[in-house]
Amino acid sequence: MRFGLHTGYWSAGPPAGIAEAVQAADALGIDSVWTAEAYGSDALTPLAWWGARTRRIRLGTAVMQMSARTPTAAAMAALTLDHLSGGRFIMGLGVSGPQVVEGWYGQPYARPLARTREYIDVVRQVLRREAPVTHDGAFYQLPLAPERGGSGLGKALRSTVHPLRADLPIHLAAEGPKNIALAAEIADGWLPLFYSPRLDGEFRELLGTGFAARSQALSPAADFEVSATVPVVLGDDAERAADTIRPFLALYIGGMGAKGANFHRNAVDRLGYSEVCDEVQAHFLAGAKDRAAAAIPLELVDDVALVGPAEKIARGLTAWSQTAVTTLIVQGDPRTLETLTTLVPSLGTTS
Repeated sequence: MRFGLHTGYWSAGPPAGIAEAVQAADALGIDSVWTAEAYGSDALTPLAWWGARTRRIRLGTAVMQMSARTPTAAAMAALTLDHLSGGRFIMGLGVSGPQVVEGWYGQPYARPLARTREYIDVVRQVLRREAPVTHDGAFYQLPLAPERGGSGLGKALRSTVHPLRADLPIHLAAEGPKNIALAAEIADGWLPLFYSPRLDGEFRELLGTGFAARSQALSPAADFEVSATVPVVLGDDAERAADTIRPFLALYIGGMGAKGANFHRNAVDRLGYSEVCDEVQAHFLAGAKDRAAAAIPLELVDDVALVGPAEKIARGLTAWSQTAVTTLIVQGDPRTLETLTTLVPSLGTTS
């Protein structure tokens, strides 16, 4: 298991010290650095800006939102950044949820799994550059036909740029069981948000379902990556350390999605915390965000995060190293990464 660095979301501007942290991670031999986007900063620009000062660390998006770009535009960005970085880009994609997709991007959200299949098919066509790109699907049609609003002048095109890697890795963010299986079927990696070593067997079964349907044209299932975002807070007192993470969990459980259509909450439900989620969501939707955070037990935090003294986190890292996770993407103080690599010396850095 390797380590990655999650740079987080922006508010007033880039997180303080993040450019230096990315450079330090590169020098330390950390495997990868990851950016995100929702409805503020985008994922690609910071990755190019910070990545320009690095030499070997892989550059991933966790995630590029599919509704933000057509599949050909996403593929253009991927092959461009892959060239600029010397073959270090990882294309992490995700569908997000209906609040963002329809509210921010003005795109329909229906049938996200079917849309994902079509999207990745078009992206792979662009990257492989074997023929002009064509697709006749329910969501994407290239060239656009007159019966779907086209002028009739559209032409099937092939990228003018030869990709550096036709097999540039595509990772899929997924939380629901069917979407996790889909990642194993059509992608090169899975980006889970709420992974728990306790449910590793169930996650492996879902991945196995996808691998059984995987095309031989894709990379072998043995090379499939699972890069899990995991909040990490070092501190002498586990409860106090957990307090740093509780607002993050409360936001995702209570506010990142409409009531009845919150896929993050559903993922935590599947961990066995439905009653906790009910209370957190009720407080959050009532505007009592502090009470929502306070309702999250340490048990839940320990399931999806690493908090507390170094000895406790070292035990947790050992448990994580025995799961299907191949990269633990650290979400937290970037300086924590260096400490983590000393706790279990056999983990964390690239050769």
